[in-house]
Amino acid sequence: MHPELTHIPISPRTRNVLIAVVAFLILLLFWKAPTLPQLLLTGMAVALVLSFPVHFLSRFIPRGIAIAIVVIAVLALLVLAAIVLVPLAVGQLASLAEQAPRLLEEAYSWARRVVVNLDQRGLLDTSPEEAMAQLQRNGAQRAEGLLEGIVARAFDTLSGTVGGVFTTLSVILIAAYLLADGERFKLGTIRFLPVQYRDDALVLWTDVVGALSRYLTGLLVSLTFQGIASTVVLTLLGVPYALLLGIWTMIGAVIPFIGSYIGGVPATIVAFTVSPTLGILTALTYVLINFTDGNLIAPRVQGNAIRVSPLFIFLAVLAGGQIAGIWGALMAVPILAVVRVVFDFLFDRVVVVPQVLDPLPVALVEVPPDAATKSVKTLSSSGSAAARAGMPRG
Repeated sequence: MHPELTHIPISPRTRNVLIAVVAFLILLLFWKAPTLPQLLLTGMAVALVLSFPVHFLSRFIPRGIAIAIVVIAVLALLVLAAIVLVPLAVGQLASLAEQAPRLLEEAYSWARRVVVNLDQRGLLDTSPEEAMAQLQRNGAQRAEGLLEGIVARAFDTLSGTVGGVFTTLSVILIAAYLLADGERFKLGTIRFLPVQYRDDALVLWTDVVGALSRYLTGLLVSLTFQGIASTVVLTLLGVPYALLLGIWTMIGAVIPFIGSYIGGVPATIVAFTVSPTLGILTALTYVLINFTDGNLIAPRVQGNAIRVSPLFIFLAVLAGGQIAGIWGALMAVPILAVVRVVFDFLFDRVVVVPQVLDPLPVALVEVPPDAATKSVKTLSSSGSAAARAGMPRG
């Protein structure tokens, strides 16, 4: 026997106040624990990417088993990558730290040849010695400091293995819970809306989740392709530190448009320290990789996930970078995709109702019958007089 529920009536204003208080407490929690929203956003992104294989496997097996298989497969790939790739990357990173002074010296030697060539063609305002001295004064300390900072930060990241493993497991656990309880969370959220808006809210939710899923999946495929392709080609060309440069390319490819070229700059510089021909071939390799990814791979995987002009995407990335740095540049395109979906949703539903004005009264004061008759006679007599005045005389 189920006990009878006792309803607690509240006004709509009280309900809104309670929702505002809960939202404030959540924001306060995120402010006191800043890593929590980062883990949630990362877990949501992973859940959106994994939703495709989970949905595919759910056609043949129960959804719970499908989620378990996908999560175990992801963990196995991460463990395999840690066992195989991390030692190689650490070895190349240590070698790069040792060879940094020699690479800088070779880079300056190549720059010196370029400066001398420009001076022989009359394109240099100062002498080659002064130009190289200025270049060394301005660039040597900055380049060495930047390289040492990158190497030190990378070693700190690698040394914090326990924290990295905990963060990775936390993200995957959040993604698994979202995949398992995503439908319940969606329905529970929609229940807060009025009944007449629930169907439209469900449509909007589905469109937003679909657009983000396609974009994130396409981004994952794109950066994986760029990382693997650059590593393989750099290895075949004989460029030093191919694996490390490939990982850097994959990390840089997360930023749309400019990220892949940022990833190619270090590889091209390292290749030029070996020979100019190898540097040119490396630069052409990155141009070919970016062209293949931008015109063949990303459009096929993402489809209409963004459906925004590339100009707006580029401007959004620049604006996001200026507003919030690297995180702003990363979040610019997903936010733009959500804005596009919301715009399409509202464009199909918002109807502009023309304002109908009340007709103005013909007369505010009722004219007496005698006065009206007199006015008509006066107008008639004045009209006849005007007509006789306008007739020509014989």
